[in-house]
Amino acid sequence: MDEELHILWTSDNIVTAQKMVLLYAHNALKREWWKRVTVIVWGAATALVATNAEIRTTISEMIADGVRFSACKACSDQLDATVALEELGIEVKYWGSDLTALLKSGAKLLTI
Repeated sequence: MDEELHILWTSDNIVTAQKMVLLYAHNALKREWWKRVTVIVWGAATALVATNAEIRTTISEMIADGVRFSACKACSDQLDATVALEELGIEVKYWGSDLTALLKSGAKLLTI
């Protein structure tokens, strides 16, 4: 667990997405700052990923490079984004209990 980072991404701010979440997550894996990086797409970020072509392209490249993406199914269903996320290669699942387990375990979690 010490070499694994989870990033909980909830913001739909495009600058935050490009210049923090995606930039850091991608570099963190490519530069081996972390052995495994998982970006958890939740809330407003869900709609941004589903609708923004530039963000989708960046995420596709990141997935190809080994960054793992997973999204909250409750959010994606409510925002009618599940199909778009799955087509991009993002795992879609209910995250409530897994997020709780991460928090209780003391795992490395960055929230944006």
